[in-house]
Amino acid sequence: MTLKERDQKHLWHPLTQHKLHPESIAIKKAKGCILTDEDGNDYIDAIASWYTCMYGHCNTYITNRVSEQMKQLDQVVFSGFTHEPAVKLSEALMDILPDNQNKIFFSDNGSTSVEIGLKMALQYHFNTNDKRDTLIAFEGGFHGDTFGAMSVSGLSVYNGPFEDFFLQVKRIPVPNGHNHQEILSLLKTIIAKHQVAGFVYEPLVQGAAAMSMHNAEGLNAILEFCKAHNIITVADEVMTGFGKTGKHFASLHLSTKPDIMCLSKALTGGLLPMALTTCSQHIYNAFYSDNMSKGLFHGHTYSANPLACTAALASIELLQSQDIQNNISRIIESHQTFGEKIKQHPEVKSVRQTGIIFALDLNIEMERYGNMRDQLFKFFMNHGVFLRPLGNTIYIQAPFVITPTQLNTVYQVIEKALNTF
Repeated sequence: MTLKERDQKHLWHPLTQHKLHPESIAIKKAKGCILTDEDGNDYIDAIASWYTCMYGHCNTYITNRVSEQMKQLDQVVFSGFTHEPAVKLSEALMDILPDNQNKIFFSDNGSTSVEIGLKMALQYHFNTNDKRDTLIAFEGGFHGDTFGAMSVSGLSVYNGPFEDFFLQVKRIPVPNGHNHQEILSLLKTIIAKHQVAGFVYEPLVQGAAAMSMHNAEGLNAILEFCKAHNIITVADEVMTGFGKTGKHFASLHLSTKPDIMCLSKALTGGLLPMALTTCSQHIYNAFYSDNMSKGLFHGHTYSANPLACTAALASIELLQSQDIQNNISRIIESHQTFGEKIKQHPEVKSVRQTGIIFALDLNIEMERYGNMRDQLFKFFMNHGVFLRPLGNTIYIQAPFVITPTQLNTVYQVIEKALNTF
């Protein structure tokens, strides 16, 4: 039996309706930007396997470091213990995070990093005797699949069956360069009626909302409003973090920095699962007390796993290298050139770009996970490119190590797809 046949016996895949899509493509190996399936077919991974493997698959700089660490210390409880990989990682992060970030809390994935950020925001007010029960989030946002993260997400395609159980959340539009005064007016109305604890947002790019991009000036105005009203700001940089917007973090494009940041995906270069929730000293101080109950009672078995910390440290070193920074600049310029060309195509409605994140909308309506979208996905795979359209949006978020030839192939296959309509 093939791997994909054996897979069907017991495995339940994410974001999959198995009655409609019974088969999964079996990947046997990966290297650099190339995935190879069990039949020997190669695919350019143009979305870095959900934005994780930004330095390429099986990057030897990362794997060699983790291999050495594996022989020294593999896993230890992080409650009451510490270890060098975690300490060194914290020191490296302080060099690249916004300068107001000072404390780091470990967890396992992007959703849990947001969950912790929400708990920090809510408990901050509880600990300071100013109990608040409402959160603010953008329309169309996505923050993960655990309950708090779902609560602040605005995509019912993922959350529909659970919405009756959510935290109290009020939604605001994303700033588009023209509407931030309207948003500020709406915020004033919300805080007049509700005790608002925090504002959770994806800075500049909303990933699951088909790479929707918004205005930095308008977001700054919202953040300043929140600061003025003691509303804790929580930046979900799970997708945008670690170089994808052209800076190390999207928050560095803004003058007003978040109180809390949520990080995962590219953190470990895609090698191992890990997440971080970072915060300012001001937030941490609200938990620092002689009263035990004021501590943040949240923990994961694999928090600060030494192997994952080592992978993250190696990944940050790569991110700061001149080679990777040059590659980021090259990809940005290449996307700009492609965008100027492809926006003239009659099947293209619009194009947008932030850093190495590029997206185009087709001049046709289609369901997010409908038949036309599935046909488009199969077209790309049949032509050796792994892209996952979100409805009528085709986006690229390739590894930083993608070669010019590979990136041109991705562009050419997208053009071929457009010409089939």
